[in-house]
Amino acid sequence: MTSAYSERDGRRPRPSTGGSLVYLVTNLPLGIVSFTLLVTLTTVGIATVLVWVGLPVLVLTVVVVRGAASAERARVHTLLGTYIAKPYRPLPEGGWPARWKARLAEGATWRDFAYLVLLFPFGTAEFVLVVTLWSLALALTALPVYVRYLPDGAFAFEWDGARWFVVDSPVAALPWAMLGILCLGAAIALTRVLGVLHAHFARALLGPGPFARRFAEADDSGTQPFVTAA
Repeated sequence: MTSAYSERDGRRPRPSTGGSLVYLVTNLPLGIVSFTLLVTLTTVGIATVLVWVGLPVLVLTVVVVRGAASAERARVHTLLGTYIAKPYRPLPEGGWPARWKARLAEGATWRDFAYLVLLFPFGTAEFVLVVTLWSLALALTALPVYVRYLPDGAFAFEWDGARWFVVDSPVAALPWAMLGILCLGAAIALTRVLGVLHAHFARALLGPGPFARRFAEADDSGTQPFVTAA
């Protein structure tokens, strides 16, 4: 039986094909931006911290990390249909030093940072897989339509100076169109699988930590999260 917490926090995401496709394709440019920005800010902040210039830069880095992580939770919710609860604990009473110390000591801040940095390599792999398979599937499926408009009115596959096969008419392109339809089905399946996997990955890093999830699930079921022996 699925707990209320599991439903709220998207434990079993079922993203649509369209939403997953848009999400996975946009991961690459967003990953490049987040990786470049965070690595630059962190490097500059650490390198100049001894002359105090680095402190405001590092503070800005934390602000950017939290803001970008909140935007990513909203993007995951919109495109992958997966709600991710905010993982941050309430800030302590006191002045700004105590509040910023709490932010830096909180594991959620560093998980946000890790996710935004890893979005670049993960997004690159997802982009390559999705765009390659979708491009191949669409090109093969539509081959009977545009083959006559290709140079010389034919598509030829050449290797080492020899032509392995030539498609020079819509009828000759029909078997390749059938292969394209199979590739299209594979592309749809791959897109949804990658969407589900990324939703779980985002939930693991951008959501509450394991202890918070355990307490929430125990609260939903009315049981105690820890049982001690008498």
